[in-house]
Amino acid sequence: MGICMQIIDNIPVWGASIDEGALKQIKTCYYIFGHAALMADHHKGYGVPIGGVIAHETLVSPSGVGYDIGCGNKAVLTDAPAEDVRKNIAKIMDDVFRTISFGLSRTNRVEVVEDDLFENDDAWQITQGANSAAWRLTSLRDQARAQLGTVGSGNHYVDIFEDELRRIWIGVHFGSRGFGHKIATRFLNRAGAKDDMDSAPVALDADSNEGQDYIAAMKLAGRYAYAGRDWVCQRVAKILGAKIKEEIHNHHNFAWREKHGDKEYWVVRKGATPAFPGQKGFVGGSMGDVSVIIEGVDNPGRPAQLLFNGPRRRPRDGPHGSQGKGGSQNR
Repeated sequence: MGICMQIIDNIPVWGASIDEGALKQIKTCYYIFGHAALMADHHKGYGVPIGGVIAHETLVSPSGVGYDIGCGNKAVLTDAPAEDVRKNIAKIMDDVFRTISFGLSRTNRVEVVEDDLFENDDAWQITQGANSAAWRLTSLRDQARAQLGTVGSGNHYVDIFEDELRRIWIGVHFGSRGFGHKIATRFLNRAGAKDDMDSAPVALDADSNEGQDYIAAMKLAGRYAYAGRDWVCQRVAKILGAKIKEEIHNHHNFAWREKHGDKEYWVVRKGATPAFPGQKGFVGGSMGDVSVIIEGVDNPGRPAQLLFNGPRRRPRDGPHGSQGKGGSQNR
């Protein structure tokens, strides 16, 4: 399969169809950060387009990470018999819906999930301001604990599908829920971000106190998102009566410190899946669309490995159940 890519004003842009609004945004990002790319399924976002990737040696962008910090996908391969799942898919998805909480402001209806992240992370010590006006990250802990293991709304979902080898996979897509949204809102507001898609993205000096606080809080929200997807996949596997044989897990709204060439960068991906050589990722479709497993390949022409690429495994037509609601939520 050929990959359609062109260089526009020094920016690699993938895809046969280009969204002009997203292209305008990524050009602004390139002007600020010096390195940028645009993935094939791009569209406009807030400050940074969905499918946009930006990189800078010393700047990190809360606008680039977005409001749903740590949003990502997890796919798990199970040993569930395909014929049994196909036959019982309606009941299985009913059980999923009764077990997993979907929608805004929902809490986990099964249990309060205990996880080490709630106690063992220095980010909880983040305090901004003084005395009675001080804002503390710990003020978000109780709600975060209650929501861990919930999926949310928008294009977030739980999916069950069969691949071309007749193996059953569980796929999920969601992020850090209200916890990450509140962290993002806090730092974006403090930086003077405007609620306008066409405004320039916020850029924080990663070495400043504000930048260090943001990075620590972002990483904690990332841990939270991973823990939530882990719990949901384990619960769905339990509903299937299956064991998990393989796990593929990745963020696509996050900032990573990475070395490319002889330099280190903050690489911010928004709706873009990392795929270094040999690294697997899960790119899930929404509401019945095709989902794929990807694997990064060596790309010497683009050493920054900003894009996802590689061979795909296409699932069969069924069994296919999905719980969630369509629409784009990555901001």
